[in-house]
Amino acid sequence: MKDSKLFTPVTLGPLTLRNRTIRSAAFESMCPGNKPSQMLLDYHRSVAAGGIGMTTVAYAAVTQSGLSFDRQLWMRPEIVPGLRELTDAVHKEGAAAGIQLGHCGNMSHKSICGCMPVGASSGFNLYSPTFVRGLRADELPEMARAYGRSVNLAREAGFDAVEIHAGHGYLISQFLSPSTNHRKDEYGGSLQNRMRFMDMVMEEVMKAAGNDMAVLVKMNMRDGFKGGMELDETLQVAKRLEQSGAHALVLSGGFVSKAPMYVMRGEMPIRSMTHYMDCWWLKYGVRMVGKWMIPSVPFKEAYFLEDALKFRKEIKMPLVYVGGLVSREKIDEVLDCGFEAVQMARALLNEPGFVNRMREEENARSGCKHSNYCIARMYSIEMACHQHLKEELPPCLKKEIERIEKRQA
Repeated sequence: MKDSKLFTPVTLGPLTLRNRTIRSAAFESMCPGNKPSQMLLDYHRSVAAGGIGMTTVAYAAVTQSGLSFDRQLWMRPEIVPGLRELTDAVHKEGAAAGIQLGHCGNMSHKSICGCMPVGASSGFNLYSPTFVRGLRADELPEMARAYGRSVNLAREAGFDAVEIHAGHGYLISQFLSPSTNHRKDEYGGSLQNRMRFMDMVMEEVMKAAGNDMAVLVKMNMRDGFKGGMELDETLQVAKRLEQSGAHALVLSGGFVSKAPMYVMRGEMPIRSMTHYMDCWWLKYGVRMVGKWMIPSVPFKEAYFLEDALKFRKEIKMPLVYVGGLVSREKIDEVLDCGFEAVQMARALLNEPGFVNRMREEENARSGCKHSNYCIARMYSIEMACHQHLKEELPPCLKKEIERIEKRQA
């Protein structure tokens, strides 16, 4: 086999991983009651046993107001023992354990987060749908401290790393983007002002992380729609995060509210998505206008690479590539371009042992066929690959999946 960096160790801050693969923080939807479940533990243990360098538990809210799903983790002291069981299981398999920390901002509803959703600015979120209250300047230091407290809880729970979510249109991203930040105070207007909340959060995070927790930050290279952030500004954000002391950046893009398929690529199977919804009016509403609300964006392998290479030229700190990696060949190419590590999600959902198979097969390729069924059901029930379901899918869903997969082939 040719020389490959893939199975060499990599160091991110105080943490050394056994290889350069990371299970990205794709939302599992496996936490009913906002706490860890046996299903969550079993899934991450399977990925760890499958050879991953680090597996990342997704999208844990730093406060109750930061929840956007009722099957999402909410960081609080009472869930620490359950999370400790998960990290122990992951460590036993030889992998490191990370957890993504964030706040959804305006992407919620009172029925889930327990209050009127808050964001960088007041307004109306069509996707919930709900009115949103802009956070007052005097509330921001406490919100930043919530991120720091969550880092301490993560350490207590046995995690080796945290990934701060500063992308995809969630709270930090809502402050950064001119599309969602319409503030007239010192947190709005210029990019310097829009970065102030992120700076505040990172100060608390780095203080809490000390010298024994690795800190990764997921950020947007582009917001993915007109009026959002573009490379000229996001490169400055990356440089600011480098100054803040973060140990690695995860380079992503897209807004879940405005350009969801820019994040994930391909087509959203609307029929599959609505099949699992409980709320009748939402089910029929999404079925009617879903194609308009969630326009498809063509999938290609390593779809963020072109933009990520521009960051590699300008940023010295470790960079983690994420987005459309499904083959050993493309992963080797990305690592040869100077990225320290790679993240994957859908390939590992399809095959938790994919990393071990790549060790054996130079031409290993994931069996994921990019129908995005896993994402469609994630909004209502646990994420799962349609190729490995115990239950039989209704014919209408099978038909939809086949049609999409044919288009992606």
